[in-house]
Amino acid sequence: MKNSVLIVDDHWVVREGLRLILETNDHYSVAGEAEEGGVALQLMEELKPDIILLDLNMPGGLSGLETLKEMHEKHISIPVIILTTYNEDDLMINGLALGAKGYLLKDTSRENLFQTLESALRGQTLLQPEVTARVFAFREMKPAVSTKSENSTLLTEKELIILQAVARGLRSKEIAFDLGVTERTIKAHLTNIYNKLGVDSRSEAVAVSVEKGILHL
Repeated sequence: MKNSVLIVDDHWVVREGLRLILETNDHYSVAGEAEEGGVALQLMEELKPDIILLDLNMPGGLSGLETLKEMHEKHISIPVIILTTYNEDDLMINGLALGAKGYLLKDTSRENLFQTLESALRGQTLLQPEVTARVFAFREMKPAVSTKSENSTLLTEKELIILQAVARGLRSKEIAFDLGVTERTIKAHLTNIYNKLGVDSRSEAVAVSVEKGILHL
């Protein structure tokens, strides 16, 4: 059975390009398209897509962030991958905090597109290296939310190492192999990280830790 994708972007050429790429893969089909978030919310209810590709900046209607907020309020749990450009770093961080499963630059490769889709459908968060680098770069231009002393004691050294690996897009199994521990141990550390940061997902953990100045390149 194919995974159905809802494409939400205010540019026809972007939607058409994504449709053409998705149609080359036997595992995916395009359920529908929308130019803005309001229409997208209606299509989510009608079409029940398996996953959503969502543009952040859609001036003609509900933006990507507004759409994510509406989804949260309506308890719509369809995984979302944000489509972003090179001037939306602040929106990217907010989108992560709202539960987006990943980000893709609009000029991403076909391989990265399908890799990110597959990870999101498995419930995992995958951030492409170039996107992660931009989140960190954006953090350097913003004042930290918490003081240095608060940030330095929030997470243990090992938890910081694991969180940095998560931000690079590594999976629990890969992190466990690198650190020479079991995958169960990594998942236990992730649970502690979530509790300390007050979050419940990898994407939120990355977003909050970036905003608080906890993660560093």
